[in-house]
Formats: sequence, C-alpha cells, structure tokens
Amino acid sequence: MQKLLFSDKEESLKVVNVASVPQYSPFRYPGGKTWFVPRLREWLRSQPKKPKLLIEPFAGGGIISLTAVFGNLTQESLMVELDEDIAAVWQTIVDGNAEWLISRILNFEMSKENAFNEITKKRKSIKEKAFQTIIKNRTFHGGILAAGSGFLKNGEAGKGVHSRWYPGTLAKRLRGIDLVRDRLHFKHGDAFEVLEQYKNDEDVVFFIDPPYTAGGKRAGNRLYTHFELDHEALFAACEKVTGDFIMTYDNAEEVRNLSRKHGLVAKPIPMKNTHHATMTELVIGRNLDWMSGINRVLELQAEYKIKKKSASSG
Repeated sequence: MQKLLFSDKEESLKVVNVASVPQYSPFRYPGGKTWFVPRLREWLRSQPKKPKLLIEPFAGGGIISLTAVFGNLTQESLMVELDEDIAAVWQTIVDGNAEWLISRILNFEMSKENAFNEITKKRKSIKEKAFQTIIKNRTFHGGILAAGSGFLKNGEAGKGVHSRWYPGTLAKRLRGIDLVRDRLHFKHGDAFEVLEQYKNDEDVVFFIDPPYTAGGKRAGNRLYTHFELDHEALFAACEKVTGDFIMTYDNAEEVRNLSRKHGLVAKPIPMKNTHHATMTELVIGRNLDWMSGINRVLELQAEYKIKKKSASSG
C-alpha cells in the first residue's frame, strides 16, 4: 500500500495561465478544470498506451473530455452528467444538432428582457432546453445554473447580460465540437452507475472531479444543482476500477483521510479560484509519479467557515 508523504515546506509551484489554454467548451462553468489541462496532458501521455476511452463521470463544462479528444490523447471520451440542463446541451451536440443550436444563438437578440422571456418559456424539447441553458449560463452571475442564481447586474464595464454573450465565439466552439462528435459520447445519468459499468475495463481511464462538498466546504450547495455526494462511496468505487484514474479535490483534511484509508497518493496543484486567489487542490490517484516537480502533499489546506446546524436543519 502506497503511503502519503507530508511536509510543512511549501514547494514552488506555478499557477497555470488559463488564457494560454485552448478553450473548447461552450460553458462558463463554476469549478471548471481549464487550469488543469497541462497536467491532464501529462497524465494521459504517461499511460502505457493511448486509452481506448476516457470517462468523465462529473462532466460539467466538459473541458477534460474535449481536450483529450481534440488533442488525440484518447480514442474516445464519454461525458456523464446528472444535471438535466447541462445534459441537454451535450445531448443536443452529440445527437448532431449543433448547427440548430448555433443558428438559435446567432439569431438571438440579447437583452435582459429577451433572455428572461426565453428562459421562462415552457420547454418543448431537449434542443430548446439546451438553448435556454446556454442563455442562462452566459447571462447568470458566474455562469451558475443552480437555483438561486440570477442575471448579471453590472458585468464587465457595465455591460450586464452582454458581458459574456459572444455568439460568434460560441458558434466557433460548437462547430469545433461537432467536428469530433463521432469520438464524443454522452450519458445523462449517475456517476456511480458508470463507474460500476466500466470498472473491469483496463482500457478505460477516469477523470473524476466531483462537486466539492467534502471537508466542510459548502460552496457546492450554491454552485451545483446536484451537490450531495457520498465521498466515502466514491473513493471506494475508484479503488475497485481496473483502469487508471485521477481525482481532483479540495486540499482538506477529510479528503486526505479518505486518501489514506483507501491507499491512494495525493499531491497538491496550484490553481486560482473565481476571485483570482491562489489556492491548492489535491490530485489523487494510485500512482502520481507522472506529476513532475511535485513530491509531496503540503500541509496547507482550504479554510472553511463552518456554520453549526440545528438538529432540524438538512
């Protein structure tokens, strides 16, 4: 069993400039993994052979699957997402309806009134739901789709809902994804079911980035519709898969304890949050020797303000 190594000496780690990473996803996604892309390439290139399939059980904005396919780092990718709004976008694309979605985007006259009218329409199809989701994602504060989110007020330079509405850019990204659609697959469903389904396939690798609700952190409550997760069960499921996997998690004590319990290795990686503050997250796997320049877990953890709950609170 591999041991975790700890040190109170912080190593010099470079934060990835996300502006230098190719942007493939049509989403602005809270908790997105664009900053992890350079390390993803390292991991996939370290595999003994090109993986037959990369599975992203918590796909969200899909940047990991898209990067793997566009970079020819895997033969195919399977994105899995439980959220029905996000699922509608990916399903529309893999079903061959990207041009329909592009047409709706390019012909939409953006204003707060028009956006509100569109997203409050009764949804009649997956395609229509996909278009509504794109509008919400591009006009809501932080791209957050969970209940309680709302329209940008000021945005960039006072542009409000226009701040992140780039129809030409969205069209370009969607057409790019459509070109590799035959290598992209999507499943609207539960991550645990997919982990169970593919656990014995040695040609499958998994990139697992669950909603961060471990270690006392509760940001997932407001960022994601489906934020409740049995983290213990997830670690146990990963331990059983035959193929390689990596997980990304908060650098929190509960997560490090789960890693120890299941005999996994954890290493820190720097990132910047939505407020541009530099933090570290953990990369977890069976063997992380491919992560060059990072030798041990730092005793630096995320700080949480944990509110005490009453016995009756959920």
